[in-house]
Amino acid sequence: MAGGTRETKAARSRYNRNARLYDLSEGFVEKLLFRRHRARLWSVIPGGCVLEVGVGTGKNMPYYPSQADVVAIDLSEEMLRRARKRAQALGLPMSLACMDAQSLAFVDDTFDAVVASFVFCSVPDAVRGLREVLRVSKPGAKVLLLVHVRSGNPLVGLLMDLANPLMVRMAGANINRDTVANVAISGLKVEDVADLWAGIVKLISARADKPFDGRPQVE
Repeated sequence: MAGGTRETKAARSRYNRNARLYDLSEGFVEKLLFRRHRARLWSVIPGGCVLEVGVGTGKNMPYYPSQADVVAIDLSEEMLRRARKRAQALGLPMSLACMDAQSLAFVDDTFDAVVASFVFCSVPDAVRGLREVLRVSKPGAKVLLLVHVRSGNPLVGLLMDLANPLMVRMAGANINRDTVANVAISGLKVEDVADLWAGIVKLISARADKPFDGRPQVE
């Protein structure tokens, strides 16, 4: 997928470059911490049509609920190539597309739920991306985000600020964003924020807070 701002092109380039070693580089923390959080994330996903924003190499795929019809997107073609292989290995009949979270190619009110894990730290304009999530969600749809955020500890937060430029250049992810605030700014209604690790890893539960259109919502 071509196009996008300079920042978006840079993010795509970083993740294309890092795709080959991405799973290996995160292997330890994935087994120690993130794996169980992914299971928790998907355990509360309703059935119906579900969008995963930023599928990456497909780490969430083993946790997809059987009752959900999942559509997954990612900015990086190389990440998607690995995700397709994982989907095939798992026998998952699903749709994967190369797409920018800041400009989703779906019509309004499409999805019963939207899920993302560690994604809106790397979307150049996170609020714009979250507003796109709101736009493509049905009224009342569940939005669940597994995120890492800037620490509330003054010293740790300062260290994260200082390290952030290097982390962005190396890995593409901002480590000091306030994603909870960004979700609220986007117009999504934050319903719950669960602290999963050290005030840095959180599970945000939100809903698409817009007028109900009369269609039944899947729970």
